[in-house]
Amino acid sequence: MTLNLETEFTFDVEQATDVLLQFEAAVLESQAIESSQTLISPALALTRVTAEAGIGERIWLPASGMVSVRYSASVKITRSQPALADLDAIAPHDLPAEAVAYLLDSRYCPAEQFQAFVDDEFGTLSGGARIDAIRAWIASNFTYASGSSGPETGAVDSFVARRGVCRDYAHVLISLARASAIPARYVSCYAPGVDPPDFHAVVEVFLAEPSGAGVGAWHLVDATGMADPCETAIIGVGRDAADVSFLTSFGPSNFGSLLVRVTKE
Repeated sequence: MTLNLETEFTFDVEQATDVLLQFEAAVLESQAIESSQTLISPALALTRVTAEAGIGERIWLPASGMVSVRYSASVKITRSQPALADLDAIAPHDLPAEAVAYLLDSRYCPAEQFQAFVDDEFGTLSGGARIDAIRAWIASNFTYASGSSGPETGAVDSFVARRGVCRDYAHVLISLARASAIPARYVSCYAPGVDPPDFHAVVEVFLAEPSGAGVGAWHLVDATGMADPCETAIIGVGRDAADVSFLTSFGPSNFGSLLVRVTKE
């Protein structure tokens, strides 16, 4: 299955400022970039650096004034998705080093504050069955509402409000998974069917592989229900949204417009 991606956004920088961008689909075993084009205007010197966990790239841009970014790509997705409820948990002391950091609290995901809740609500479940129940609980108890949260909204705020957008759904799922001693990380992605069209946020959880061989694998979960893991193009991953924002400015800036279009063939 192939996804066709189109992204355009603009921003204005009041004075010379370094900006960090991450919006291109990553090259992964489960997704191949068949073609792509990135145009940044005005044409400025830029530096590419490897992103979090070695997934995707970030672009350092010395920006000044109005900047326009256009990106298009064709991405072939070959990802398969096992039944989540059938996957076993991995004991924390058996986790590989790459997964351990995603057990810890982060800026938007204070997992320790949710330990009592997950024990009370999901205490009889473990592994993928617990993650599946957490996903279902969020879907049943939260309302998707555009504009209901902002850049400072964290998982606790969203848990109390019981509403948010994909970013907030992901932060709550991550927090509840980590509180259950299951590594979870934030995933920025493209997916068809996202409404309104935008960069999307889902979660990866680290669980045993279906065969029981190996040390485990990352599995995609979308608490909003809008994205099919087999039709999702991953941009990057992080501890939470702060690690994988498509635009991070290290000085005053004003965001302009955004267009995201994802189609499949």
